[in-house]
Amino acid sequence: MYKLLIRPFLFLFGPESIHHFTFRFLKIAFAIPFVKAIVAAFHQPEVTKSEREVFGIKFPNPVGLAAGFDKDAKLFDELSAFGFGFIEIGTLTPKPQAGNDKPRLFRLPEDNGLINRMGFNNEGVDAAVERLKRNKNNVIIGGNIGKNKVTPNEEALNDYIYCFNALFDYVHYFVVNVSSPNTPGLRDLQEKEPLTRLLSELQKLNNAKSTPKPILLKIAPDLTNSQLDDIIAIVRDTKISGVIATNTTISRENLQSSISNLQSIGAGGLSGKPVRERSTEVVRYLSEKSGKAFPIIGVGGIHSPEDALEKLNAGASLVQLYTGFIYEGPGLVKRICKAIN
Repeated sequence: MYKLLIRPFLFLFGPESIHHFTFRFLKIAFAIPFVKAIVAAFHQPEVTKSEREVFGIKFPNPVGLAAGFDKDAKLFDELSAFGFGFIEIGTLTPKPQAGNDKPRLFRLPEDNGLINRMGFNNEGVDAAVERLKRNKNNVIIGGNIGKNKVTPNEEALNDYIYCFNALFDYVHYFVVNVSSPNTPGLRDLQEKEPLTRLLSELQKLNNAKSTPKPILLKIAPDLTNSQLDDIIAIVRDTKISGVIATNTTISRENLQSSISNLQSIGAGGLSGKPVRERSTEVVRYLSEKSGKAFPIIGVGGIHSPEDALEKLNAGASLVQLYTGFIYEGPGLVKRICKAIN
């Protein structure tokens, strides 16, 4: 039904405008008594069969919603009714920022992909915290944190610390995002020296807490094997809990979309089916080269249960959806959980 009726209607409109419309619609619909219970009845996997424990957290199932969909923690409770085992909010920055100029989100239907250059548009971490205080159903939340565009890399640590402290009491795990291609210079923080310093300082703060929380690193699919070796060493040295592989790619190889269309779209990170193979390669490389030393959340191009199983067989402990959720619909979560079991 989704792919036959709902998706064609949604795709009649611009991707960013329909995203905001859908959020407003779901907010209104879920305010009606019993709507959430009905949606959950159709979409929730069998919890007892799907549970798994990763970095000390018991997840009701291994399928999460990736960061970028619910940036400002406006819909985490409603989205959890579609069967997600966890919701990752963000990327959040200390100060609100508008992001890059519109248009900045584009569909590639021929490739089942998206290109975005959103630029960490969000209302700021403090606004998200106020919403997270209303997490009455204890939805498992990951807090994806970044730096403001105007913050120079030399001062980036302060932005990450601010977000870490603000979110600490309201999220179950943290994700350090230094891999978005849409904030100028951000990926420079993936280099060994600045990344080690950033993660070491956050881990120091974390260990000072009475109950530390898992810190994960989200990496780009465009890293070389040598850079991935550095990531393995950094995870070992800083003792963070794991890695999310991967973010969007700047590559445009092997696409079915026309060159003229790609040129008209311009820069941005590509997600969806075109990144599936490379994302899985990164998951497998990290898992095998590290000797499965840390958990990996696999994300990138998961549009079917088979895609999810591919990530898990490559070494991922959990998976996340974003573009696949848009193209395949909310029923994908339950189908993946059924296949895994």
